[in-house]
Amino acid sequence: MSHENAALVINQFMEVFEGTGCEPRVWDPERIAIIFDHRVPAESSKTATNQRKVREFVGAQRITKFHDIRGDLGGICHQVLPENGYVRPGAVIVGTDSHTTSHGALGAFAFGIGATEMASVWTLGAALNVEVPATIKIVVTGAFPRHVGPKDLILSLIARLTANGATFRVLEFHGDTIRRMPMSGRLTLCNMAVEAGATSGCVPADQETMRYLRNEAGVREQVDLVIPDLDAVYERVLEISVAGLEPQVACPHTVDNVKPVTAVEGTKIDQIVIGSCTNGRLDDLEAAARVLRGRKVSHSVRMLVFPASGRIYRQALEKGFINDLVCAGAVVMNPGCGPCLGVHQGALGDQETALSTTNRNFKGRMGNPTGSVYLCSPAVAAASALTGVITDPRKGI
Repeated sequence: MSHENAALVINQFMEVFEGTGCEPRVWDPERIAIIFDHRVPAESSKTATNQRKVREFVGAQRITKFHDIRGDLGGICHQVLPENGYVRPGAVIVGTDSHTTSHGALGAFAFGIGATEMASVWTLGAALNVEVPATIKIVVTGAFPRHVGPKDLILSLIARLTANGATFRVLEFHGDTIRRMPMSGRLTLCNMAVEAGATSGCVPADQETMRYLRNEAGVREQVDLVIPDLDAVYERVLEISVAGLEPQVACPHTVDNVKPVTAVEGTKIDQIVIGSCTNGRLDDLEAAARVLRGRKVSHSVRMLVFPASGRIYRQALEKGFINDLVCAGAVVMNPGCGPCLGVHQGALGDQETALSTTNRNFKGRMGNPTGSVYLCSPAVAAASALTGVITDPRKGI
């Protein structure tokens, strides 16, 4: 999988064939997916030209899993792949994006690689030397309290492990909490596994995996529910109960700088962002709409919402969530990465502060190195949009 950076992969791919006299052909056009999501629609002539270059390559190579800038089939790559049935348990998924770890939510081994490595994959299909990482087993038990969910769980886990505590490891999620968790929450966990340094995150395949593949991704072929061996060896086992977990907030400028929402309540916010490959799914939009329904966003903040895919956007329209958000004062944007990087939409002004459901809060992440980004769940973001300051959603705002 690649997104707009496929333009760079193409350059590397063409170099492989220079001077060989061979026609440049990818090894299997059916197993390559390219999705435009980082800069959609194009914000500059340079981006538009690169996108045209990719379109021409896709046509010449007969790549079928191409998702252009469309309202029906487009969206963020880490949502488009699973919802279209491209990810299966036991598969190896590589992507030119660090959050490719997301796809481990369906029991795959998924990880990010560079453009040169991807050019090798396009050429040969099996051109990667991958040393098998050790695995940390995360056993999660208990029921989430009200207004607490998977985003709070992964933030608290990153705080416990630290930003490099799982470097060159796989985080494998187990326990009754995970078994009850819908695919959207599992995607959130695996998406942010990389923020603890992990090579990949993984949820062993189960009935929820099968439900998602059959009912939401439309997969009809036989699916093998790959699970760990009974004698699987783990480097460490961490046990977590979510029964007493509070809403969590990652404070500037590192993802592991995590505090309970009560510790940062009252912090002034200029921009609220709900969406991304972490929290732009239907239940995320529903959580925000539930808080905002019949209320108004504070005049001191601007609120940006971007669904993770065109399919989710349509579902949110049908269920009335988009209407709730717009009537409250939010600006609903096209599906895509939007303000997450801040290079295309939603950049911060000098010294401004954002509260976001995205996955990174490094300096400059939202387009301005003088800005500050706090990370949170959709419930915290929506409650804070009403007040203009970081707010605990449990207090009935």
